[in-house]
Amino acid sequence: MSKETEHIEFVEEKKESKKAKKGSIKDVLDGSVLTNEWFVKQLPYIIFLVVLAFIYIGNRYHAEKIVRRNIELQKEINDLRAESITTAAELMLISKQSEVAKQVKKRGLDLEESLVPPKKIVVN
Repeated sequence: MSKETEHIEFVEEKKESKKAKKGSIKDVLDGSVLTNEWFVKQLPYIIFLVVLAFIYIGNRYHAEKIVRRNIELQKEINDLRAESITTAAELMLISKQSEVAKQVKKRGLDLEESLVPPKKIVVN
């Protein structure tokens, strides 16, 4: 074979492949590609890929939902921690001996503060 004939055959193959591509676009548009033997053979694999894609998408949405819930819970924990610290500080303030004495006087209770310190009892 000469180089000219090889070149001519190569050009003809290109033209045929372009015709095949044009035909394949037409096949896709009119739906006849779905009845193609190659497509029917690959159908289980295509279905598997589509199902796998749906699983990945669903997994991503589920993970994002968990992350959002985690952020909300972290904010709630921070709020509750601040409230706990505030409540503990208020409790320490009102449980001081001087504050208790003020509340007893304010409410008019007939209680008196002991001036004698408590004694420790030791049992041998």
